[in-house]
Amino acid sequence: MSKSKLYTGTGDQGTTSLVGGERVSKFCSRLEAYGTVDEFSSFLGVVLSAPACPERERSELLEVQNMLFNIGGYLACRPEGSGGVASWGLHQEDIERVESWIDRLDAETPKVNAFVLPGGTELSAHTHVARAVCRRAERRILELASAEPVDAEVLTYFNRLSDWLFILARYFNHLASHPEITWHK
Repeated sequence: MSKSKLYTGTGDQGTTSLVGGERVSKFCSRLEAYGTVDEFSSFLGVVLSAPACPERERSELLEVQNMLFNIGGYLACRPEGSGGVASWGLHQEDIERVESWIDRLDAETPKVNAFVLPGGTELSAHTHVARAVCRRAERRILELASAEPVDAEVLTYFNRLSDWLFILARYFNHLASHPEITWHK
């Protein structure tokens, strides 16, 4: 039987390779950033796997997952000079598209005048978890951006995604006629 290519052993001492071959610690800020983006995408996969996820939102979630793969690849590379800062495939139009999703869902979801707690339906709860991981990914990317150049559109995109996931979770509860869980002091 031949050895699988799924394991190499090169990371056994706590390092891994960036795109291009540079070895870095598995806890460096660049790896934390793109690793958390991967984790976020995995949580979106949980939302996508739910049978209750409507087709329109499934399509949007898949679009985001594809963009996250681009962003993860971008973050896995060191910027090359002043021209290497722009992210791969992310444009202002992508941010505007997420904003349009937010606007549409906000118009379709009843307003609430209270702080919403994560939960409700299983689909909504999973979406809230994805939102929280999105926020963590944003913080990891901000940490990287404090030390190295990162395309500002990446930060804007993640900020919009977490807003979208918040209203998406509320929308999923609304579709299921499940009341919001609100905070009571």
